[in-house]
This record gives sequence, C-alpha cells and structure tokens, in this order.
Amino acid sequence: MSRRLARLLASFSLLNADTNRRGKYISNPALLGLCYNARRFVNWRVPAVKITKMWTEIYRWKRNKPIRNGMYTYSDAGLNVVKIATDEGITGIGLGGGMTDDGKVFQAIGAQFEQVVVGQDPLNNEKIWDDLWQPKLIGRRGLTTRVISAIDNALWDVKGKAANMPVYKLLGGYSDSVPVYIAGGYYEEGKGLEDLAQEMEESVSMGAKAVKMKIGGAPINEDVERVRVVREAIGPDIDLMVDANAAYRYYDAIKIAKRMEPYDVFWFEEPVNPDDYQGHKLVSQATSIPISTGENEYTRYGFRDLIETRSVAILQPDPLIMGGITEIKKVAALAEAHDLPISPHGNQDIGVHVVAGVSNGLTVEYYRASTDPMYDKWCMEPLQVDNGVVHPPDRPGLGIKLNDEVLEDLRVG
Repeated sequence: MSRRLARLLASFSLLNADTNRRGKYISNPALLGLCYNARRFVNWRVPAVKITKMWTEIYRWKRNKPIRNGMYTYSDAGLNVVKIATDEGITGIGLGGGMTDDGKVFQAIGAQFEQVVVGQDPLNNEKIWDDLWQPKLIGRRGLTTRVISAIDNALWDVKGKAANMPVYKLLGGYSDSVPVYIAGGYYEEGKGLEDLAQEMEESVSMGAKAVKMKIGGAPINEDVERVRVVREAIGPDIDLMVDANAAYRYYDAIKIAKRMEPYDVFWFEEPVNPDDYQGHKLVSQATSIPISTGENEYTRYGFRDLIETRSVAILQPDPLIMGGITEIKKVAALAEAHDLPISPHGNQDIGVHVVAGVSNGLTVEYYRASTDPMYDKWCMEPLQVDNGVVHPPDRPGLGIKLNDEVLEDLRVG
C-alpha cells in the first residue's frame, strides 16, 4: 500500500466511528478492512506528509473596457494564486479574492502565513485553518481572510490530488451536474438598452437557463426599464437575477423591488449594505422577490448572524473571500439546518465543486469571456455551459489548469 493512499484512507473521519466496525457507514467488508489496515499502517509506520513550500503568484491585466456595477468601476482583472508543495511531489493551486490592487499586501500576508503552513500535514486543513485564524497572528477578515481562502483552497487541491479524486467528490459528491447562471449586464460607456438586450440574448444562446444583470448604477426609472428590456429579450422561461451590489438604502431598495415584481425576478442580490441586516429584513418583508446576499460576509460567524435575522432566502458565500472551502462547507451545513440554499458568489472553477458537493447547492455563477477577456486564455480547460448546467471537472483536485505561458507575461508579483 502506498504512503499516499494509506494517509488518505486513514484521514477520513468515519474511520474513527465505532459504528464502522458494524459496517454501518462502509458496507463493503473488503473496503472496511482496507481502511483499518491503512489506519494501522499510517499510525505505526508512516510519517505524515509535509508541506515543504508555500508561495504566492500575482497576475494582473486590463479589461477590454471598464465595467461598472451599482457601486464601483473595474478597469483591471487578475488572479491571486497560492501554491503549496509537498514532499509527496504534489502541488496544490488555490485562488484568493482581492484582484483590484497591485497584490503587494496579499503577498505580504502570504509571506507571514508561510511560516505557519510549511511543515504541516496538508491533509490537516482544519488545523491549519484554525492556526491561521488566531486573532493575534495577523488580524482577521478583510484581505487576511482572502489569503486564508487561497491557502485553504490550495490544501483542498492537494487533498484531491492525493486521493486522485475531484474535490466535489471529497465534499460529498451530491451531483455531477449543477445549474448555472451567466453573470453580466454591467454598465459600460456607450452601452444602450439594445446592447444590453443583445448581451443577455447571447448568454442564453450559450446555453444558459438563467442570467444576472446589474442595477443600482442608474436612476430607478432607468434601471426598471433595463430590467423590462432584458425580460422581454430573454423571454418568460429564463430566470433573471438582479444585483445591486449594496447600492441602495433600504427604502429605495423597496421602491425598485416593488417595481421589478412584474418582471418575475428570480432574486434581488445585495440590495443594501452587507452589514445592514435590518435593512435586508425590511426589503424582504416588502417584496415577493427573494433576497440573496453573502458575498461580503467573512467566515461562518458572519453567516450565523445573517441567518439568525431570517432576512434572506439565498446565501452567497464566496470561496475566494470568506475562508475557502473548509469554511464554506460549514456555512452550507448551517444553511441546510435552516432550510436555506447556497449559491456561491464569484469564481466558477471553485464554486462548481461546492455546489456539486453539497445537498443544498442551488446554482453556480459563471462569467463569460466578455466579462473576463483572459479567462479562456489563462484557464486551459475552462468550464463549459451545457443546456443550463456545468459539470465539475473529473480531474483530481480542483481541476484548475493554469496556462503558465500566458500568465508569465501578466505576472506582477
């Protein structure tokens, strides 16, 4: 038995349950015996796998033209990458949020965390996460948690590669096909209603059964007209989400929500400031449109407080921001206990594993090339929309394959 296989089999928590001796969770006697032999093999003969190196890589590039949501204008795009190498020859790749600056702070935090991570067993992601979360180490939330996210995502990539399994299978393997929506509908200079309608129609022609557009960056009357035009363009059978990016006060959010109701909006995302839980509740009570939020919440503690308000219908944790896959699976369990679905915000390459791996995954966000012009270039095997769904890659780990030749010219740190 190889050291890698033994370590992986022994790492599953179900091996520690007495009920396994009766085959309650592992019904195959041969597999059960293999697991226990692996456990003895590991405990008696095999030292832990070790992380030998951790480093960051920062990439930036210009968008074709600036895009704007309800609050901000984005001229640049990029990647914050953490890579983790082990003495087994496995290298994990993790992505973290915060791609609108030069990446120097991200790198500095990563360098501080390197001394915590190197030397540990990469399969012990829970312990590493807690070590990084210690409040006196370097502070918490904000960019710190985004770096933790990248580290944690890289650890899950290592775990999947060690197991020769995709991450969504390690998370539970609920489905190998998940619903997808294409995000877009940004404000752009010179972009009129006809252009907006054409963009949404193109997303549908790509195979999307759901699309998302921005609001909050124009007067209410104008945004209502934008919603009307998009609904007419995509027809009644395509789900339409709207995203305000926290642009409104609660009373204006209520006003536009009521006016959007005739257009069968699937959800109203981030209507108010992320910390205004009472505002979310007032909006949700005033409209029939489900309210979604969560992309700016950090860790399970923020989601616990949000859930307790009973103010939102869909939770949107971002695996590049809120602590990585280790933390997002806890949020998924917390949400499930309250009969709430999750729809991860942001990066589709990690979000697809989360939605496919848990029972309450609703849909995954997908950005097309017009939003990120480099996605089809830096990602060697990008996800493809197929009749309203995407399929998580069956490659080991996260299945993210970076095009190093393309990225080398875009590296800034």
